[in-house]
Amino acid sequence: MVAPLLLALALSAHVVVAEAAPGNELLGKTAQPWEAAEWINSPPLALADLRGKVVLVRWFTSPDCPYCSATAPALNQLDADFRARGLVVVGMYHHKAKSPLELKQVRGWVGDYKFAFPVAVDRDWRTLHRWWLDGRERDFTSVSFLIDKKGFIRRIHQGGSMALGTKDYSEMRAAIGRLVTE
Repeated sequence: MVAPLLLALALSAHVVVAEAAPGNELLGKTAQPWEAAEWINSPPLALADLRGKVVLVRWFTSPDCPYCSATAPALNQLDADFRARGLVVVGMYHHKAKSPLELKQVRGWVGDYKFAFPVAVDRDWRTLHRWWLDGRERDFTSVSFLIDKKGFIRRIHQGGSMALGTKDYSEMRAAIGRLVTE
């Protein structure tokens, strides 16, 4: 009788571990203010000023990043489909190149991606570290945070590609659809 009980406990523990995705510890917490003085397509925005709106924040880098290039059309589509319903997409550029960060070059990449939504430059990755990296092992820096109208983190895409037609995109789209109607 003890052996089946131990097996059941071991299996249930394994399932719990398998479901504990990176970032889940942040769900339901209040999103912290970002630190960004340089903005493209917008005057400087404060997260607190976006209360009452659903906010999708996505970190990205140059078009050399295949994940960023694959995700850009999805971000544009979400912005086009949900902006009028209360979604604000915010791009957060974080510089990975060895060359110095040049704002003119970032503006060019924003144009290449066809981003019409606000884009902030996260110099020195300050906000990325506070929100995602500090003290944690993460596989990607191209993370997305979905924040509800009250400022709580409701969904995290852990990075990599969130391209049109993928399960990750469909799940994010469905979550946005639910939040804009709340």
